[in-house]
Amino acid sequence: MRKTIIAASLATAAFAVPNLAAAQAAAPAAAAPASPHTFTGNIGLVSEYRFRGISQTFKKPAIQGGVDYSHESGLYAGNWDSNVNEGAGYPAGNLEMDFYGGWKKTWGDWGLDLGAIYYYYPGTDANRAAGTLFTNPKNGKVHTGAVHNTELYIAGSWKWLSLKYSNAISDYFSLPDTKNSSYLDLSGTYDLGNGWGIAGHVGSFKLKNWSTGARGTNGNYTDWKLGVTKDFSGWVVGASYIDTNAKGSCNLVGGATEFYCLANQLPNTGVGTGTAKFKDAGNGTVVLSLTKSF
Repeated sequence: MRKTIIAASLATAAFAVPNLAAAQAAAPAAAAPASPHTFTGNIGLVSEYRFRGISQTFKKPAIQGGVDYSHESGLYAGNWDSNVNEGAGYPAGNLEMDFYGGWKKTWGDWGLDLGAIYYYYPGTDANRAAGTLFTNPKNGKVHTGAVHNTELYIAGSWKWLSLKYSNAISDYFSLPDTKNSSYLDLSGTYDLGNGWGIAGHVGSFKLKNWSTGARGTNGNYTDWKLGVTKDFSGWVVGASYIDTNAKGSCNLVGGATEFYCLANQLPNTGVGTGTAKFKDAGNGTVVLSLTKSF
């Protein structure tokens, strides 16, 4: 009898072990703690690069992309790059590199964003731009060397609306004596569902201390945009109409040009002479885009 009990006990134990193992295997693993760090990237192709409504690529396509880091505390940093045309004010340069960082938080429908951004154009040299492009017509100051710009910004958001103010703490893209030039941006994006969205924007630019002389009276302008997007499994296709009231006529009497009439190359010898071509960099256009975030 005792042998029978022992045998039965051993048999029960033998079958209990795999059952315990199966139960342990079936138990869900403990969830790993969420990382406080987030890294993302983006890449895009646009039919034309417009910055604050002004063409940066002489109305030609651009390849763009960047990387971003954010922390659960709200701190963030990133880099974004695009090709540009030297005639947009970047003599001997063809690349824009933006470096930015700040702090961003949301409380329900409300949000706040504080930060700084540095625009860098490697290889640029203002000495290679002939004429008055980097000479302030108000006081005759001249910029030499690389083209760059540093701005501080503050932005507030509510649901799908945002308002952002940017102020240059350096000369604005190296235009002499233009520190504290500013840009006010009101934007909205709205999700229509099924991958569709719409976006609108109105911006106002004020060029500081650049108010007299040839090309000097028309630095200020307003720009606006209205567009639609469609998400195809993470690939976002967009079409936007962009326009401004920036003064960019290239056909003034006597061969003169307005402030935002830009050439495709620097230096240039003026409209109607040499090999440079000129276009109004702020007139209305449709920009097509294809972007992907990962």
